[in-house]
Amino acid sequence: MDDKVLKSAEVLFDLAYAEDIGDGDITTNNLIPFGETRTARLVAKESGVVAGLPVTEMVFRKFDENLKWNVKLPDGSKVEPGDVLVEFTANYRALLTGERKALNFLQRLSGIATYAHKCMEEIEGHKVEILDTRKTLPGYRHLDKYAVRMGGASNHRFGLYDMVMIKDNHIEIAGGIKPAVESIRKNIPKSIKIEVETTTIEQVQEALDADVDIIMLDNMSSKLMKECVLLIDHRAKIEASGNMTIKRIRKVAATGVDYISIGALTHSVKALDISQQIID
Repeated sequence: MDDKVLKSAEVLFDLAYAEDIGDGDITTNNLIPFGETRTARLVAKESGVVAGLPVTEMVFRKFDENLKWNVKLPDGSKVEPGDVLVEFTANYRALLTGERKALNFLQRLSGIATYAHKCMEEIEGHKVEILDTRKTLPGYRHLDKYAVRMGGASNHRFGLYDMVMIKDNHIEIAGGIKPAVESIRKNIPKSIKIEVETTTIEQVQEALDADVDIIMLDNMSSKLMKECVLLIDHRAKIEASGNMTIKRIRKVAATGVDYISIGALTHSVKALDISQQIID
């Protein structure tokens, strides 16, 4: 896990601490003697792919810097019900007070990784990449995209700053795809890729004439996608987008596109069920 992910997690931890703990955990602090230690483990309660254990460790270490952390199944591992992800020893208060913050991170990120892995299984045998989108939880961009990678899928652009994406509103205000591309190209380095969103085969031709790097086929039928793939003929990379469900992506992959972007990877997350058990 890179530094950007952990730094994002630390910022989010501060917010989580403020909203959940406030002036203190009045239940735990009045029941558990200070300095008492216990050993716990995190256990999967359903099948999936784990992601976020370094963040989970960071959370518990915020409460006890002497935490002893022993990972059994690292990020990216497939897990089954009953599998132990990690065993750890810490101050008993830290285990109880940190539990919900830690699991909120771990369950969300593991849910994303699990869905990404399911998508990758669906396209097996096809030379296509599954991409995420910018439809991430605010503040969680680096974490959510990290989880996508742990599930075996790939990251699209991280933000509005690292790639040109010309969409319908941009096209309308510029008066067409070609003038939009020409206007932007005058003001950006050649190293920055340009992608254009298209919804018709006529727009695809316009994008080809403008010599863009990536052409997005947005909300097209599989039949129309095949026609567009033949027209593009490897002159640009092709991204399929819009209403990409796990039931549909194998059929879309068969059209010959290079990428399939799926907003549901991060905007419709089902948390993976993971529990904390005190074992000693």
